[in-house]
Parts: sequence; C-alpha cells; structure tokens
Amino acid sequence: MTRLGFVLDSGSCIGCHACTVACKSEHDVPLGVNRTWVKYVETGVFPDTDRHFSVMRCNQCEDAPCMTICPTSALFRADNGVVDFDDHNCIGCKACINACPYDAIYINPATSTAHKCNFCNHRIEEGLEPSCVIVCPTQAIRVGDLDDPDSEISRLFASGEGDVRTPEQKTRPKVIYKGADPSTLDPLASAIAADGLIWADTTPAHSTPTPVALTAAPSRDDGAAMARTVYTTQHKPTWGSMVSGYLVTKAIAAGVMLVAALLVVLGHGAEQAAVGVVPPMVAGAFLVLTGALLVGDLKQPRRFHYLITRGNRSSWLVKGAYVLAGFAVCLAAWWVAGLVGADWVLPLLVVPVVLLALGTAGYTAFLFAQCEGRDLWQQPILLPTLLAQAVVAGGAATMVLDLFMEVPGIVAVRTMLAIGLVANIALVVVEVRGRHSRHVTMAIADLTRGAQRTRFLLWMLLTPLVLPLALLGEVPAALGGLCALAGLFAYEDGYVRAGQSVPLS
Repeated sequence: MTRLGFVLDSGSCIGCHACTVACKSEHDVPLGVNRTWVKYVETGVFPDTDRHFSVMRCNQCEDAPCMTICPTSALFRADNGVVDFDDHNCIGCKACINACPYDAIYINPATSTAHKCNFCNHRIEEGLEPSCVIVCPTQAIRVGDLDDPDSEISRLFASGEGDVRTPEQKTRPKVIYKGADPSTLDPLASAIAADGLIWADTTPAHSTPTPVALTAAPSRDDGAAMARTVYTTQHKPTWGSMVSGYLVTKAIAAGVMLVAALLVVLGHGAEQAAVGVVPPMVAGAFLVLTGALLVGDLKQPRRFHYLITRGNRSSWLVKGAYVLAGFAVCLAAWWVAGLVGADWVLPLLVVPVVLLALGTAGYTAFLFAQCEGRDLWQQPILLPTLLAQAVVAGGAATMVLDLFMEVPGIVAVRTMLAIGLVANIALVVVEVRGRHSRHVTMAIADLTRGAQRTRFLLWMLLTPLVLPLALLGEVPAALGGLCALAGLFAYEDGYVRAGQSVPLS
C-alpha cells in the first residue's frame, strides 16, 4: 500500500513552465485549460522586490471533496492513493470544480468531462515518474510516499517544515510545498493589478480579490502588504443562471404544495380544482422544469440517468435526485386523489408532501455544503434561507393562480407569504451583516457592492412591493407575486455567482 504525494520545492523553481508544457503534451490538454501551471507572485516595493514561483495542481487530498460530491464516482481513488478520474462515468455536472478548494479541476472542452492532474498514473503503473518530474530542470518537483517514514515528504510533514494550501479546509492534501512564500499559497494574499499580467491582459475569468472585497475583508494578521499576482491561469465560474433558475423552480414546486397542504389543514381539501388538482399540476410542471434545467446544465446531458444507475450515495446530487423523485410520486398521488374527488386522501398525504417539499427546497444546502471551495455556500444559514424562500415562492405563485381561479383561504396564503418574506429578509440581513472569514466576507462584498450589486439591488427593490400589492386586489396581488419571484431569481443568481467570485489559486 502506498500513498503518493508531491514535494514542490518553490525555492528551486525557476518558473520555466516545463512542467506545464510536459503535462499538456503527455495528456493532450487543450488550450485554455491546465492540469498544472506555475503562478508568479511579486512581493515588496520597487526597487526592493522579489518574484516567487509556485506550481499549482491537484493536491491528491486524503479527504477529497471532489470524490464525495461526484454523483457517479467518476473521480475515484486508485490503489496507490492517487485521485484519478474515469471519462466514461462523468456526466459533466461541474460539482467537483466547486468542491475543489484548489482550482485543480476543469471541464475538458474536447471531451466535455472533468479532468485534472492524475499523477500521470499510467506512467506510475509502469514504474515511471510523472512527466512533470522528468522534465523539471532543477528537480523542484519530487514524488514521495507518505507511507514511507524515511521519504522526504513524510519528513516534511512530520517536522512541520513544509506548507500546504488552504489547510483550513481540512482536506489533508498530499502536495507539500518547501520554501514557498506564503503569498503564493494563499489566494487572498495577492491580487492582479489594474495593468494586468506580465504577458497578457486580464479577463473576468482571471479571478482576483477586488478593491471592494479587499476593503470589506478583515486585514491580514501579519500586517503585510498585498502581493501582486503577475502570472496565473484563468478559472471561469462554472455554475450560472441555470443553477440559479433551478433553485427558484424547485422553490416554487415545493412552496405551492406547502400552500396546498396548509389549505387542507384549514379544511379546504374539498375544493377539488383549487386544492386537489391545480397545485400538484403546477408543482409538477415546475418540478419537470427543475429537472430540465439540471439536465440542460450538464456537459454530458445524455448521461443524466447515471445519477440513478451509477449513483454515488455520498453525493447530495444523487440524494437530491431521490428526494425529487419521491416528491414527484407524492404529487402524482395528490393529483389522482384530487382528480377523482377523493378529498379524504389529501389529509393522509399532507405529512409526506410537506416533508418532501421541505426536502426539495432544502437539500441544496447540503449539496452546496459539499462545495468545499465555496465558503459562502457552506454557511449554516443557507438551509433556513432556502426554506423561507420556498414559502415566499409558494405564496407568490398562489397569488398569481388566484388571478385565474378562486383560491380558498387567500388570507391565510397572504399571511404565510408575509411570514416567509419577513424570515427571508431577516436571514439575508443576518448573512450580509454578520462577521465572517475573509473568503465569505469577500463573496458577500461581491454580492452587495461588487459585480452582483445590480442583482442584489433588484431583490431589495422588488421585495418591499410584494405585501402592499397583495392587499390591493387580485391583479395587484398577482403582480406582487411576480415581483417576489423575479426578486427571488435576482437574489439567487447573484448569490450563486458571488460564491464563485473568490479566487482559489
């Protein structure tokens, strides 16, 4: 049994990029993406400056979050401890990219599957060293076995003389840096200056701490000045409007049935159309739309059924699929009971429907918690926020439905909406005003004052309109419902994007 790792000797690295080129050649890595790359960081003030080089790559974590979140076990651990990948199992969900705290995983544009450094495992199995090790002119990249107490990597770990990236994530990385300047390993300790990189102009995909985020974030403990990143690679955000839309559509599906369950509890179960038939149809339609958005966001959409046939039950993508399937079954039962007029069945379905509706709305909090690279999404406040949003979405959608048919107990629905709105606003205020780590603080700064400010302001503008409109009659109430849903999407879209705005490498 072996547990292979890398020693990356930054003190010996000359920044020649031989490792990057060898890696690209060995694995046919396309332009625009990298399995390994060299980051340049400059410290000091002219003329007393230094340039530091550090090789960036997969850290072959002992507790690999990419493996946990991968819904099909396309990322797996080989017998030698290397985290490898299987192209044939990958569905291109991109969850592993957000789970990785090291920016190490990318979607290969040639295969539409997730790739990363796999330690040149095909060479290791033949008794050869990785290509980057072979070509390094200064032997700055060295292989070690953590199960061998006499190996260099074991001695560095035991002595504490080596450094690892983002140790706070507790992934137990098996890549250890020797002689590295701390500013090269901490992605929040250096930034790209306004005049760009040494060989290229920057693009939005060159993620860097922004002036707004730096102002908002707690200062560094050592009081050192911000270093300058002068060369790095692009890492584009992987989740966008389709994921934001999926959060809203499933909130609507869950919320509509929460309202229907409330109406049954209040004694309106005999209202065949308004309680028994239409709500499960609306919820079902938005549940189908949720599935369509999830499948449409995959890079390998034809493999979506692998979630079930090859499902990794540690992944909340798979658990979420089970929750959605169970909710769909309950919707079908509710609809059939409503359609045949068996209103006595509906009270029996209230408890399972409510539980699965809450699961549908809230399971994403557990999925996002598996995204170790995105600290904003791992805040414990996310679960109650998602549940409050489902209440808002259900009340808002029901007010729109009330324009086309008479919904019984509309006062109770408006009360439910008001409670959801107040809870949602309070939770967001607690989130954005609380004290957080540097990473979370920078993400919140991007949400409220940075690139996502317009989306956040749109939510702030639309949300206060909902309740006054709901009290003015059917048409204004329907308009208020649409405002609530539009504001909800604006917030979710900003939240999803802000979570990916903080650089990881």
